[in-house]
Amino acid sequence: MASSNSSNRVAVPEAKSAMDKFKMEVADELGVPLTDGYNGNLTSYQNGSVGGYMVKKMIENQEKQMAERQQ
Repeated sequence: MASSNSSNRVAVPEAKSAMDKFKMEVADELGVPLTDGYNGNLTSYQNGSVGGYMVKKMIENQEKQMAERQQ
């Protein structure tokens, strides 16, 4: 049963290309052979590590920005 309320959407459509570039950079850092096309050959662990590390880096960046504002 497909749902039109996918949580896998970019909230700001203009940011899609930047998020795709970020995803590829993170995959490269982690050594995950992610491609622009089909990635069904990758394990869920590999794909999950890319998404998890993206979130970690975004949180670290936000915390850094917040700390700089308080100085």
